[in-house]
Amino acid sequence: MKLTKLADSFTLSNGVGIPCIGFGTFMGKDSGSFTAAVKAAIDAGYRHIDAAARYGNEADVGRGILESGIAREELFVTSKLINGMHGYKNTHAAFKETLADLGLSYLDLYLIHWPNPIKFRNDWAKANAESWRAFEEIYADGKIRAIGVSNFRAHHLNALAETAKVAPLVNQIRLCPGEYRQEIIEESTTRGMLIEAYSPLARGATFTRDALKKAAAAHGKTPAQICIRWCLQHGCIPLPKSSSAERVKENADVFDFELSAEEMTAINAIEDRENWSKDPDTIDF
Repeated sequence: MKLTKLADSFTLSNGVGIPCIGFGTFMGKDSGSFTAAVKAAIDAGYRHIDAAARYGNEADVGRGILESGIAREELFVTSKLINGMHGYKNTHAAFKETLADLGLSYLDLYLIHWPNPIKFRNDWAKANAESWRAFEEIYADGKIRAIGVSNFRAHHLNALAETAKVAPLVNQIRLCPGEYRQEIIEESTTRGMLIEAYSPLARGATFTRDALKKAAAAHGKTPAQICIRWCLQHGCIPLPKSSSAERVKENADVFDFELSAEEMTAINAIEDRENWSKDPDTIDF
């Protein structure tokens, strides 16, 4: 599939289309400026907004969506179950709170944010199963168009599959040059899941690596644009974040070039283990 613009979509296994680049909202907690950043992203052509209750800014995100003036059905909005609210009843309550904070009547995608939060460390599989039962009910009621997970490894997926009636459609993981977790990608995609890539720019940690610098020079692009293009060519959806309107537009300008096989291989080989994502089984939140 050839991607030519932000609104071009990948298709989930249930037939729902999901725009190929999302706007990430992690750490955007300055109410005024971040509402403006969401509006700027939508003005720049983004139609995919990735939120989460844990980020503490869903009301600001919702205001940005409302003030953009774009019809709700033209947007793809994601949120995630907060760690302290796993379990059947808690999940239903958390979902209602997220909708209220965002000011929306439905979500396009809802994810279990982390598989093994500290509060449920001794019984995480049961807590996930009960949350997923609630997810399936909300999905069946039409309040969510797609359901999935985030930061899940193989053993988390295996445990969930023991009771799930609907398989997860998405696994959102940290994926960027420096953290190319091929085993997680393969485990997820063989189960029919689409990969979303949070922190696709690695917060700039690998921008000075030779493979990125050479590719950027060859294509007349920035290292950030190379990172986003790299994700897309892996068939994954990057979720870059910025509070700068200029950077937001720049991150979307990735459809007029293609990385070669040699460039992809060189970027795959970058390692930055010091900045790898947290182990979902040892997180302290």
